[in-house]
Amino acid sequence: MIYKDFQGLQLSALGFGTMRLPTKGKGFGAPVDEEEAANMVVYAYENGVNYYDTAFSYHGGESERIIGRILKRFPRKSFYLATKYPGHEIRQFYDVKSTFEEQMSKCGVEYFDFYLLHNVYENSIKTYKNREWGIIEYLVEQKRNGLIGHLGFSSHGRMETMTEFLDLYGDKMEFCQIQLNYLDWTLQDAKAKYELLSAHGIPVWVMEPVRGGKLAKLSSENELKMKSARSDESIAAWGFRWLQGLSNVKMILSGMSAMEQVVDNIKTFSTEKPLKVEERKLLENVTESMMDLLPCTACRYCVESCTQNLDIPTLLAYYNECRFAPSMLASMAIDAMEPEQRPSACVDCGNCKEICPQGIDVPEALKAFQAILDKLPHWGDIR
Repeated sequence: MIYKDFQGLQLSALGFGTMRLPTKGKGFGAPVDEEEAANMVVYAYENGVNYYDTAFSYHGGESERIIGRILKRFPRKSFYLATKYPGHEIRQFYDVKSTFEEQMSKCGVEYFDFYLLHNVYENSIKTYKNREWGIIEYLVEQKRNGLIGHLGFSSHGRMETMTEFLDLYGDKMEFCQIQLNYLDWTLQDAKAKYELLSAHGIPVWVMEPVRGGKLAKLSSENELKMKSARSDESIAAWGFRWLQGLSNVKMILSGMSAMEQVVDNIKTFSTEKPLKVEERKLLENVTESMMDLLPCTACRYCVESCTQNLDIPTLLAYYNECRFAPSMLASMAIDAMEPEQRPSACVDCGNCKEICPQGIDVPEALKAFQAILDKLPHWGDIR
């Protein structure tokens, strides 16, 4: 197992994420197969994984209890446990003190090694900034009291939101967890977020390194190219090897749901083999072949001509992500906008279409985007 130094701690480069534990049955809400989850965690632990990530709401609130019970098998000082405060669930406020104490009880621990503000984004930042609720102040106090080892945050927010949060609380944040993989490097502008955190001296924790499994199985043509270059590596391993080329990445979380994923990931993380220049170029070509994107260059000519003052480039960026796969990030971002800023506010005047240098039919794109959004659950409804 590869280990990364973080403030004197030796963290396994592979972290065990518990958002996708194996379940007894299919579909959202199926009960966790705790016996199989335990087999997977024990195998991971015995092969050097020492970082385990959970959250208040994972698996309907059961993830913390289950991982807590499983980790009771091991000496407390032999692993690092991370969980998160659910400030992103904006339609239900959780008192920070009672929630934190409940989490310790559920996990069966007397302290958390790592604790995060869960998903700082366009709506939840208002919750975290609210001094009346005193969320960050309380958590900083718990760090002083020794109940939190290291305080950080996760984010699916836009660059502007992350920048605002870092300007306010960056001096209190020790690490940040973002969605980062070779596809979202451009698709979600993860490159800019990575560089922003690096500029602030904040180490990066990675979530969705293979995008929920979508980068673990590709087209037969792309898989053949990758296997020809690295015959001994799985397709999923390419995502991890790509990340190994980023020096500020200190933790890569994998939400493993089957034993074969644990075994393959541990094989990958037994050595550090970042992609070579020609392999990164190959992966860039693979990425380009996977994306059917509108060629928006964000020149903003359309914005100047829009009678509704819509931020069309931003809306098209989220639509491009949904063209690849239905995106909760896009739904979350649109939910955070005022109604008059959303794609549904387009009146189809046609000004944007006439002026677009790329010839994009913007009104039709916004209608198609809204049709996708209408089928997605609202982020605030997710528990």
